[in-house]
Amino acid sequence: MEKEFEIKGCVSVPKEVSHDLFYDKFIEFIESNNWSFGGGINEIIDGYYINPDGTKGKHVLDDDDLNPDI
Repeated sequence: MEKEFEIKGCVSVPKEVSHDLFYDKFIEFIESNNWSFGGGINEIIDGYYINPDGTKGKHVLDDDDLNPDI
């Protein structure tokens, strides 16, 4: 029987690490252990989600999932 872990958190990296590099390294780690990953990875700069086009999205504290009363 297999089990799963849900990850909720952030990984801090140097500013020069791109989304693609982080993703590649993360998946490399997962696959090197014969594990699998299902989900997504969001880039955050100065507390804001970065949209695929590179623009700032909403602030992490404005996330309805984190603040259900807002």
